[in-house]
Amino acid sequence: MAATETKAGSSSGGLSWARVCKECGQQHEGLESHLYEYQDDVDDELMCHICLQPLIRPMDTPCGHTYCFHCLSNFLKEQDFCPVDRQRLQLHQCRPSSLLVKNLLDKLVVICPHSSECQQKMQRCELQPHLHNRCPVFRRLKEEAERRKRPSWNEIKGRKGDGEAPGDAKHSSLPRNPTREAPEPGMINPAFEENEDDNTPLRSSLVAEANVVELYREEPEEELGLRIVGGKDTPLGNIVIQEIVRDSIAARDGRLAPGDHILEVNDVSLGLVPHTRAIVVLRQPSLLRLTVMQEKGFKTRDTRSNHNASSSPSTAPQSSTSPHGSSTSNNNPGTVLQVTLMKSQRSEALGIKLIRKSEESGVFILDLLSGGLAAKDGKLRNNDKVLAINGHDLRHGTPESAAQIIQGSEVRVNFVVMRATESQEEGGRGVRRPEPQYFRRRSEYMKEPPGGFSSQEKTVSLKKEPRQSLGITIAGGRDCRSRLPVYITSVQPVGCLHRDGTIKRGDVLLSINGIDLTQLTYNEAVSVMKAQTAQSQVVLRVIQTLSEDNEEDKEAASMDEMNPADDRDDALNWTPFWTRWLGLPSHLHWCRDIVLQKTNNESWGFSIVGGYEESRGQQPFFIKTIVPGTPAHFDGRLKCGDEIVAVNGATTVGMNNSSLIPMLKLQKNKVTLTVVSWPGTLV
Repeated sequence: MAATETKAGSSSGGLSWARVCKECGQQHEGLESHLYEYQDDVDDELMCHICLQPLIRPMDTPCGHTYCFHCLSNFLKEQDFCPVDRQRLQLHQCRPSSLLVKNLLDKLVVICPHSSECQQKMQRCELQPHLHNRCPVFRRLKEEAERRKRPSWNEIKGRKGDGEAPGDAKHSSLPRNPTREAPEPGMINPAFEENEDDNTPLRSSLVAEANVVELYREEPEEELGLRIVGGKDTPLGNIVIQEIVRDSIAARDGRLAPGDHILEVNDVSLGLVPHTRAIVVLRQPSLLRLTVMQEKGFKTRDTRSNHNASSSPSTAPQSSTSPHGSSTSNNNPGTVLQVTLMKSQRSEALGIKLIRKSEESGVFILDLLSGGLAAKDGKLRNNDKVLAINGHDLRHGTPESAAQIIQGSEVRVNFVVMRATESQEEGGRGVRRPEPQYFRRRSEYMKEPPGGFSSQEKTVSLKKEPRQSLGITIAGGRDCRSRLPVYITSVQPVGCLHRDGTIKRGDVLLSINGIDLTQLTYNEAVSVMKAQTAQSQVVLRVIQTLSEDNEEDKEAASMDEMNPADDRDDALNWTPFWTRWLGLPSHLHWCRDIVLQKTNNESWGFSIVGGYEESRGQQPFFIKTIVPGTPAHFDGRLKCGDEIVAVNGATTVGMNNSSLIPMLKLQKNKVTLTVVSWPGTLV
């Protein structure tokens, strides 16, 4: 068997990282099927008739035969018939095999290809996570390659204006293609930074792993509770989870988190599909099997640190501390603290009451029971927001999940909490004073939309009866959570605008009868609309965003038609796709300043895509990844898909990677990011 023949070269001495497949661990050409070493004989019904090996990515032909995808596609490049019965056949006529067949193949037991040093056995679907997270040979090959690629600190300092990130910064993050060694064009990762001080622990490579998460819709129309951004038609490329909606299917499941990259849905790859197509795939009814790449934070290269800091891979940002051990960071939402409680025995209760709040997601401390371990320790307080426990991210967690983590912990329980900044005492209570940069403002940074997106203005002039309705519903307003402009959520069948046909769902309202609507709150916009529609003459100006790919616009329109907003409540809850906002001109953007703080050896914790690209020209900079356990992660305001329009007040318009990377790295302790944030598409 072909898989067995490679075993002689499976010792690490004859392997190189560049030649090893990052999925099966064997050495084979990129277009060849993966190779596996099976523990037992495999049923003939699960064998490919071309390579005579168990099926890889099985494809069914119309004539009833099944082959590996690579085997069949390579065969049909030379021939035009089925290899078994020689009936006429083309690849587009074939379909992926059923979920049952794929599950049977996934459950086949395989042996680690590096069996000379790793004797692990597992199901075939578990081999890739095993290689990337547990196999000592695979890990050693990867680390050796990273050491060879990583320049010394002196070399990095000597590169004046050099825009390349350190060697493993992107490579070990979220690769689109596991077999490709070169980083994606336009991708940078200032999350990785070297340190001159040999006495401090250095964070080397990012740890990421692929996981399979199954979510089940009991009702076909039920939302998963994911807000997503990205797609091949956007600078982000991948489909990325921006937010988890509380009390949703995804939130109750608890395995997905903001920043996860969705690679496949029911074995359909999302790596090369536009945003709207990904929405269609994710809105399939019933069971969804998501393959996601999840960042786990940094792997520490040196364990020389205090016992609190080394106990968990996702620790608090290393901010300056007071003599009492409390962090004194001035991050805008509050101060991030790490508190370790030591139980005398595993079953001892901590004496903490946890709650959730209606206005904010996450877990909060309601009360510390008198005489309990937490109250005696004295470092935790009422109203602290629990960000993580023992490295488990709880920014969108529940009190129940937090309690389970505490109950399942050993004697040490590490808390990462955020404490609101208190102003002077008023009436015996600490009152938090919001800082000015928390509030958004109209953007003063003029720029072009991303390549492939644009907008056009439309004007409609109508003569109507004073009591006749325009027949539209609106949402948005500068007082809503995302500070959206006022936009149209539905055009009702009754009303003069429906008969005119120019105004569409999703159009952004600019003015009515010359009155500017772009800076109004929702209630202000409603009042103006009511007053002006009472006139006999109405002139309405709107702006519509466009995509270069008309097929995608048609697909989005057809999806809107499949989910009409006849009910007023449904109409108010409807929001445009994330890509619909990208084409809006800059004067309709509202931005906010986000201040991040860190120590010299701390990474900011986010990666960026954008800048100049040969195929698309000048692209805006977008946040693509936020790394757990970093200032950007614990601050909580930056989201994947946010657009960076300025750094410390200096516009990023016209910058390329080699200019922006040094600018971010030079900010040793504090950086102010001016961002525009659009809500991701809800699925």
